[in-house]
Parts: sequence; C-alpha cells; structure tokens
Amino acid sequence: MSRLAIKICGLSTPETVGAAVRAGASHLGFVHFPKSPRHVEPEQMAALAAAVPAHVERIAVVVDPDDEQLTGLTRSGVLTAFQLHGKESAERAAAIRQRFGLPVWKAISVKTRADIDGASRYSGAVDRLLFDAKTPDGAALPGGMGLRFDWTLLCGLSIPSPWGLSGGLSIANVCEAIRVTGAPLIDVSSGVEDGPGIKSVDKITAFCKAVSAC
Repeated sequence: MSRLAIKICGLSTPETVGAAVRAGASHLGFVHFPKSPRHVEPEQMAALAAAVPAHVERIAVVVDPDDEQLTGLTRSGVLTAFQLHGKESAERAAAIRQRFGLPVWKAISVKTRADIDGASRYSGAVDRLLFDAKTPDGAALPGGMGLRFDWTLLCGLSIPSPWGLSGGLSIANVCEAIRVTGAPLIDVSSGVEDGPGIKSVDKITAFCKAVSAC
C-alpha cells in the first residue's frame, strides 16, 4: 500500500507550517475566506507557502471565488493548487483550472449516499474530490466545524477520481476513518487545534504519527 497522503489545513503561522512539514504532511492548506477563523490574506499566504519545501503541496482553500480573487492569490507563484469549498459548478471548476493552470480540488458536502453519487458530475473537471461533512443549513462556514459524516457511505465504492476524506477527523479516530473508507488522502483542520483557528504544534505532530501508525 502506498503511503497515505496527509493534508493539514487552515495553517496560519510559520511555527505550525514548520511542524506540519517536519511531521510528514504531504499537503498544506491555507484558507482565504474572511468568515473563517483560519483566514489569511494573500500576502500572508504567500509568505507562509514560500517557506514550504518544494515536495510539499501548497493549496489555497477558497469559497466561490471570482477571478480577481484567484489572480491575487496566484501572483506570488508559490501555490500548487486551488481547493474549492463553495457551490462552484463543474463548469466553473474547469474554467478555473484552464485559466490559472493549477490543479483544482472540489470539496463535496456529504450527508447521504446521493451526495457522494452526485460528485460524478465533477469527473474530468477537477483533479481531486474531497468528501467533507455537510454543515447545517445557515452555517457561516462550509467546513472546518469538526463535523463528520457516516464513513460507511464510502465503503466498497470505486471512485474513479483521486479523492480524500475530510470532516471531523482527529488523532483518536483517524485510524478508524482510514480502515472504514480506504481513503488515500486524509485532510484535518479543527482536529489539530486548541481552539478555532489556533493550530497546535503538538497535535499536528501527533496526528501525523497516528496516520503513519495506521
């Protein structure tokens, strides 16, 4: 079995970026969404991403972005992908990928099997699907709330696109999540925090060790 990919999302300080790299994370996520406690401005994102070794992916997490916003984020040239976390259509995702020349991920909000099945409309339009828990109606954030969905919904499915698992993952449950879903990539944010938006160096380290031990 190939080594599991680990994405630590919502990073906002040099200390936690460094901890994620040292712990073996393969992907780092930086959130640009003002309503999020993990929000970073383009200049801050560029500075954090510039310090990351080339072998680690650097992903901007955005919600229903316009082209002007994306242009500002890519100006530094240090990002390696976009993660779309809003209501972006497959057509919009494909247009972003074509215009900016970067891989595009699409977060899929999951509550039922129909949500997973519906992800097929993004086939060919994005480079990776990220199955995340659906937040309550009216929630201010589209993710990062520590919620999880029923992982057994992914059991036995043949998902043709590269994909990952997100939503409610923690040091305590990540091995169960991997065992149940067979996810090739694990994405964590609130599960390695001491408070909303406050990443813990110790928890990042422990999470990556837990994944490796699985």
